[in-house]
Amino acid sequence: FRVGGGCWGLNYLSVSAGSCGLGRVVSGAACGVQELRMSKTNNFDIQSPFCVLCGRMDDCPEKYGEKRTYVEYNLTVHYYCLLMSSGIWQRGEEGEGVDGFLITDIRKEVNRAAKLKCNVCRKKGASIGCVDRKCKRSYHFPCGLQKECIFQFMEDFRSYCWEHKPVQKFPDKEPGGTSQCTICLDLVEQLPVYAVLKSPCCKNAWFHRECLQYQALSAGIFFFRCTVCNNKDKFQKEMLRMGIHIPERDASWELEENAYQDLLQCYQHCDIKRCLCRRGRDYNEPDSKWEIKRCQCCGSRGTHLACSSMKSWEQNWECMECRSIFAKSGNYSKQRKRSLATSEKTDGTSCLLEEPSPKCPRQSPGTQRRFLLQSPKIMCQNNLSPCSHLELPASNRVTMSLSPVMSNKNWSLRKKYLKSQRREVSNILKELKLQVSTKTTRFNINAENIWSSALKGFRQRNFSPTNTIEIKFTNCKNGSNTDTPAASKHHFFQLLMLHLQNSSLFEGSSAKNLSLDFQAVKDNLYFEAGKMIAVSLVHGGPSPSFFSKTLFNCLVYGPENVKPTLEDVADVDVAQKINMIKYANSLSSLKSTVHDCYEFLAAAGCLRPIEVLSDKNMLVNDLLIHHVIKRIISPLESFRQGLETLGVLEKMQIHPDEFSSILCHKPERLSAQTLCDLFTIESSSGVNKVEGADFWMSYLQDVESGESAVTLEDILLFTTGYFSIPPIGFDPEPTIKFLRIRYPTGNRLLHCLELPITKTYEQFKKKMEFTIRNTLRAERK
Repeated sequence: FRVGGGCWGLNYLSVSAGSCGLGRVVSGAACGVQELRMSKTNNFDIQSPFCVLCGRMDDCPEKYGEKRTYVEYNLTVHYYCLLMSSGIWQRGEEGEGVDGFLITDIRKEVNRAAKLKCNVCRKKGASIGCVDRKCKRSYHFPCGLQKECIFQFMEDFRSYCWEHKPVQKFPDKEPGGTSQCTICLDLVEQLPVYAVLKSPCCKNAWFHRECLQYQALSAGIFFFRCTVCNNKDKFQKEMLRMGIHIPERDASWELEENAYQDLLQCYQHCDIKRCLCRRGRDYNEPDSKWEIKRCQCCGSRGTHLACSSMKSWEQNWECMECRSIFAKSGNYSKQRKRSLATSEKTDGTSCLLEEPSPKCPRQSPGTQRRFLLQSPKIMCQNNLSPCSHLELPASNRVTMSLSPVMSNKNWSLRKKYLKSQRREVSNILKELKLQVSTKTTRFNINAENIWSSALKGFRQRNFSPTNTIEIKFTNCKNGSNTDTPAASKHHFFQLLMLHLQNSSLFEGSSAKNLSLDFQAVKDNLYFEAGKMIAVSLVHGGPSPSFFSKTLFNCLVYGPENVKPTLEDVADVDVAQKINMIKYANSLSSLKSTVHDCYEFLAAAGCLRPIEVLSDKNMLVNDLLIHHVIKRIISPLESFRQGLETLGVLEKMQIHPDEFSSILCHKPERLSAQTLCDLFTIESSSGVNKVEGADFWMSYLQDVESGESAVTLEDILLFTTGYFSIPPIGFDPEPTIKFLRIRYPTGNRLLHCLELPITKTYEQFKKKMEFTIRNTLRAERK
C-alpha cells in the first residue's frame, strides 16, 4: 500500500493473474489492453481527454499505461500516473472505483497535486515525489520519463528523480565499445546510461531500455528472461530495480485464441501389423474393444485394444520401437516384472515402492559405474574388458576412483561450512513451522509396510500440511510406549525417508536423481514424495540427504539452467556408450563409435553430423541432457509441485547453499563436541552449575573414543527419543540439570537430561552406563 513520499502499491508478486481488476492492479498497459478496449460499458468509454494527474492527452499504453475515461465520474486518468502517485492508496475492493482506487481518493490526490509544481515542466499537478528523504522534487509521470527518472513497479512502487536514481554497477576493467542488442540486433553503446541496460547474468549482454520494456510487456512475468542465458530470477530482479515494468500475466502469444489448437489433436491410428478392425485403422470407439490406446512411452504409435489382445484400457502398452529400446538398455524385463507385480495386487500403489527383501539386498551400482566411467585408455592399458572389473581386487578399484582425496585441512573447513549452513536452515525451517496449527491429523502406521501406510495418511480427506501430525504405530515392536509424540513422528519420517531413498522413484548409488517410472507418474507418486519430504522438514523429521547436486540444481534453478555430468547417468550401459564417445581420440574412431551407437543416438534424438573431433563434446552434452533431465521432465515437475508444500521449495530457491547442506549431504555424525554444544547446562537451586560439568564433558569424550559401552546416539535417544538431530532442531532445546539424585533421568517431553552429582568421575560414569544401557534394552524388548 502507498503511504507518504514514495508510492506504496500492491506487491504484484502476490496478486492473482486470473482477474482483470484489482487482481491485475500492477499489470499496467499489458493487462488486458485489448479486452478493455472491447468491453465498453455505461461507466467506461475510450476517448482522448486530458489525464487529471499529468494533464496530457497522450494515449500510449506502453509508456503511460492504459488511459481510461469514466464518463459517469467525468474522470480520465493514465494507469501509471495513478499507480505511481505518492498520496493515494488502494482502499477499495476489486470492482470499486479504478482498480481499487476510490474516486474520492483520486479527487483528493488531484487536489493535493494541484498545489505542487513540477520540477521539469514548471506546471502544477506534480503528483509523484522522489523517494529520497532529502529530495523535495515532484514531477508528472510523463515528465519523469522525459527526465530519465526511474519508476519501480514492485514492492513499495518507489520513484527516483534523475539525481538519486539507481544505476547499474560496471567493473572498472569493463571494456568499452559497441555490441549488438540481442533483441533488436542493432548496435548499442556499452555505456552506463539510462537508455542502455546490461544483463546481470551475462558478461557481454547489452540491451536498449526500450527494447527490454516492449519485450517485458509482451512476455509477461512468466516468460520474461535473459535472451542469452535464459536466466529468469536474477534477470527480472535487476530489470525491476532499473524501472522495467513486467506485467503479471501470461505472454501475449499465449493469450491468442486457439493459438495451439493444432497441438490438441491426439494420435488416433492403429499401427499393429495386422489390424482386426473392419472399419479401418483410424476408427476409434471409446469404451469398447475398438478404442485406440497410444504408446505410454512416446505417444506417437497406437493400437486398438482388440488388436493387441488387451482386456482393459488401463493396461500398459508400448510400441515396438520403444520396446526395443527398453530391451537393449536392460530395462524392459524390469518394467514388465513391475507391472505384473502391480496387477496382481488390489492396490496398484501399495506394491510399487516396496523395499527389497533382506535376503536380496539392493545392489549399489556405484562400484561398477566407477570403473565403467574411466577412460577407455585406462581399460586398454590394463588389458581389461568392460566386464572384467568384477574380478578386480578392491585395492585396484580404489586407485581408479574419479574423485581426488580431499585433504584433512580442506575436509575440516568443509565440515565447518556445512555446520554453519545447517544452523541457518534450522532458523528457516522454524520460520516455516509457524504455519503449523494445533489441529491434529492422526496417522496409523504399520512400519513393515511404511509406504502404503504413509500414502494412505497423506491422502486422507482431513489431512492438511498445516495440521499437527500424530503418529500411532499399529505394530508394537516398532513403537515404544515411552516415546513422546514428537519422537514417534521423527521415527516415522526417518523410516519414510529411508524407504524413498531405496524406492523406484530415484536412481543412482549414493547421490540420487529422479528415475522414470511410468506407473509412478500415472499414480502421481512423485508429487506425493515431494510433499512428504517438505512435510518432514517442517514438522521436525529428518532430511532425505540423498539428492544429487544435479537434482538439487534442477529444483532450485530450473532444468534448463543445469548441466549434468557423466556421474548422473545411473544406467551402466548408457554411461559406457557416452563414455566411449567422450574419449574417442580420433575422428575415424568417433565416427565408428557413432555408427555403432546409431539406434541408441536415434532413440535419444541426438543424431548430428560429425565433421570434426570436437563435435563429440556437443554430442556428449546432448546425450547427458536427454538421459538425465529431458527424460524425467514430467516426474521432475510433479516432484517440484510436491516440494512447494508449506513454502519449502520457495525457501530452497532463496537459500540454495543452506538447503544443499541437508539435502545433498549426509547428516553430521554425532561427536562429543556436537552433544556438548547441543545441551545447555542449567543451574538448579542449591547446586553449582559447574559441579558436574567436568564429569559430563569427560564422559562424552570417553564415549566418543570407544571407552564406554554406551554410544553418543544412545545418549541422544535416552534424552530425547530421537535417533538423530533433525534439521529444524529440537523444541524445546535440550538441557542438562545436575541434581542430588541417585541415577540419571531422561525427560523426553522436555528434552531434559537430569544427572546425578557424584564425588568421583568413576561413580558418574558407572551410573550413566548402567542407567542408559538398561533403559534402552528394556524399551527394545
